[in-house]
Amino acid sequence: MTYSRAELREFTGRTLPDLIAEPTRLLIVGINPGLLTVAVQAHFARRGNRFYKALYLAGITDHVIDASEGFDPADVRQLKERGIGITCIVPQATARADELTPVQLREGGAALRERVAELAPNVVAFLGITAYRVAFDRPRAVVGRQPEEWGRSQLWVAPNPSGLNAHASQDDLAAAYREVAVAAGIEPYPR
Repeated sequence: MTYSRAELREFTGRTLPDLIAEPTRLLIVGINPGLLTVAVQAHFARRGNRFYKALYLAGITDHVIDASEGFDPADVRQLKERGIGITCIVPQATARADELTPVQLREGGAALRERVAELAPNVVAFLGITAYRVAFDRPRAVVGRQPEEWGRSQLWVAPNPSGLNAHASQDDLAAAYREVAVAAGIEPYPR
C-alpha cells in the first residue's frame, strides 16, 4: 500500500486505538503515531522504524513483525499473549514527533497517567528521553529505570527506535527492550 505525501497529510491529527493486552505486563509508550501508522492502523508501521526488529532481537517476539500494511491478526495475538501493550503519549498523528508542542506532550502525559492507573502494567516503557522529560517535567531524567513509580508500575525510558535516533544502534535498542521486558516478567525467547 503506497500513499502520496498529500494523502498522508490527510491523516494529520487522526488517531489509532491502543493495543492493550489483558493483563498488560509491559506497556510500551511511543511519542505519537506517524501519519503512515494511522493510515494503516498499526503502531510503528513505517518500514524504516527499527521497533519490531528490536523486539525480535530482544527475544520479545518470535519473528520480526511487519506492520507496514497493517497488523496481521496473528502478530497482535502474539503481542497480547506476551502481555505487551502499545500506546503513545500524544494520540494524534503528525509527520514528525518534533511537531508536537510542550503543552501537547504534558496534556498527553496527564491522560496517559490515568490510563496507566486503570491498566496497572508491571512496567511502563517510554521510547524517547526528550519527550519523556517534557511530558512529565523531568528535565534531568536519563535512559533506564526511573526513580518513581505510578502505583505498582515501574517506569522506564528506553531509546526511541526511529531512524532519526541514529546514535542508538539496533543492538542498543534490543538490549534496552530486553531489559524492560524482563523487568515486566516477560521471559525472552532464546536467540
